Amino acid sequence: MKAGNILGNVCIPWKPTPPPRLPPPLSTFRCFSASPSSSSLKTKMKPKRDWAADWISNNDDTVRSFPIFVGGASLLAVLVNRAVTGIAPVADASSSQSRADLLTLGLAVTNMLTGLVWLTIRPKSISVVNPQGVECWFICSHLPDFVFSELLWAWESLLGVTRCRSLVVVYDCRCILQIGVAAESVNNEALAVDAAKLMQGSLYQAAIKSASQSYLANLSLYPGRSELPFLPLNTQAVILQPLADKGIVIIGGDTIRGFTSSDQAWITLIGEKLDASLAKYVTNEL
Repeated sequence: MKAGNILGNVCIPWKPTPPPRLPPPLSTFRCFSASPSSSSLKTKMKPKRDWAADWISNNDDTVRSFPIFVGGASLLAVLVNRAVTGIAPVADASSSQSRADLLTLGLAVTNMLTGLVWLTIRPKSISVVNPQGVECWFICSHLPDFVFSELLWAWESLLGVTRCRSLVVVYDCRCILQIGVAAESVNNEALAVDAAKLMQGSLYQAAIKSASQSYLANLSLYPGRSELPFLPLNTQAVILQPLADKGIVIIGGDTIRGFTSSDQAWITLIGEKLDASLAKYVTNEL
């Protein structure tokens, strides 16, 4: 009985668990960035200018002649020092001052010679040349309209955004496109492409064998230049883009190292596109 009363009078504390809080709607979320403020971020991301490099590039002649000035000033200082201090003008091997002066004279002369070398040897400037030849516009008449328009698109694109001035496409043992500036023949006309002779040359064979683009950045340094007589005589750079094992695209430029890595990658894609179209149509049409 007592136990029952005790249990009846005991108050058991009970605290109801609150319902889970739902996240606020998406419209109430705000984005906070842990990064620095935009102004400080722009300051950090802004590339630092190399003032020394800028000054040297803007004063190239002065920098190249600077060793001459240093060497001349050193030489003059040695002579003035010997004249003021009363040292005999004849070098004496037993004198430490004479030995120091001889060493200084050697360094001064070395500086002057270095300056003369810097002024004499300069990097050759690369400039755009005007191709020497005649305008050529040859497209195989048996091509379907789609391939015809695609070849023209490739030429106009290359002409507009790269240093391309000559374009030749050889496929299935025939020249199907020769456009741009070409070498001049004895008849004052564009020199036609001899596809059979071209395919026997080392440049063509190497490009087909490697199945990858070949970039002749300075054409005058390559002995295979004679294999491309249809290009202007002063063509500066050439890209050879194979079209699988069926043909090749030859692109002539007017600037040494004028084709960038982006141009080369884009020309590779153009070659793949032309190869797919020509493989589908040209084989049955020619």
